[in-house]
Amino acid sequence: MKKLFLLTCTLLTLFSCTSDTSNLETENENFSILAKKGDSLVINKRNCVSQDILEHELKKNPELAINIQKIEEFSKKVIIKDIFEIFPIRIEIPVVINVLYRTSAENISLSQIQSQIDALNQDFNGINSEFNQVPGVFAGVKANVGITFVLDRVIRIQTTRTEWAVLNEEMKKTAFGGIAPTSPTNKLNLWVCTLAGGILGYAKAPGTALELDGVVIDSRYFGTNGRATAPFHKGRTATHEIGHWLNVRHIWGDSTCGNDLVSDTPSHNAANYGSPVFPHYSTCPGNPIEMTMNFMDYTNDVSMYMFTNGQKDRMRAQFLTGGYRYTFVQ
Repeated sequence: MKKLFLLTCTLLTLFSCTSDTSNLETENENFSILAKKGDSLVINKRNCVSQDILEHELKKNPELAINIQKIEEFSKKVIIKDIFEIFPIRIEIPVVINVLYRTSAENISLSQIQSQIDALNQDFNGINSEFNQVPGVFAGVKANVGITFVLDRVIRIQTTRTEWAVLNEEMKKTAFGGIAPTSPTNKLNLWVCTLAGGILGYAKAPGTALELDGVVIDSRYFGTNGRATAPFHKGRTATHEIGHWLNVRHIWGDSTCGNDLVSDTPSHNAANYGSPVFPHYSTCPGNPIEMTMNFMDYTNDVSMYMFTNGQKDRMRAQFLTGGYRYTFVQ
């Protein structure tokens, strides 16, 4: 029991979040990331509550820490052995899009949905238009992750709700008017709805409950056309969140000069926002140049355009025999 308690405390420290939406209990009152524009509220600062959700779940279910620790031990083992070259695998992920809408605008078009699938395939295969803009200092570690996303189906349900809170995840529960995930052991479920509290999106980490597994994105920050709204209009919110779904953490490790468990990403003081001017130096030990263009930072969509080889290894480890997402490639 003592070992479980210590493990839970360690994971809570690792997963604590420094974003503007860290207090999920009062998410509907938190508008520090919003700017007033006429009668509407417009998000001008990226935020992600994936780690906050995980922290909340760890408090409710300390045994979840054991699941996460096993996943980490497996990932570390296969990365150290570098078995990816021995067992190359082609990864194709079917995607189920669950659209919850009240207005016609929220009932996003198939074109907007396909634009998000296209953006994911570009970002995860190193063929986005900015990939060749990666600065020379990071060119040696930029990665083609080698994951393809295929639209499996679109499920639409009209609702009377104006927004959905993230803490109770009712958008995933039929009893509350949501949509239950389809085949979560071999399909990525992606919910598109209007989120409360100025949240762009969030993802479930490997190891959490399958009945809630997947990614949620606000329809205003999904895809590259239609309702997609600048500065989050190039589909990178989904790229970022699917990174979490595949066991990649925020690049600053969710603490000052924290550890994202990836060897080829530099230390970051904290999240970066907007479009930082390169080079942006960290005050962490060694004063490294921060990788502000990494998908796991908080910069605007136009300013994030790469994963690293270390992040790629963490993702692909999930699909190897014994990995948490292995059932996707069986």
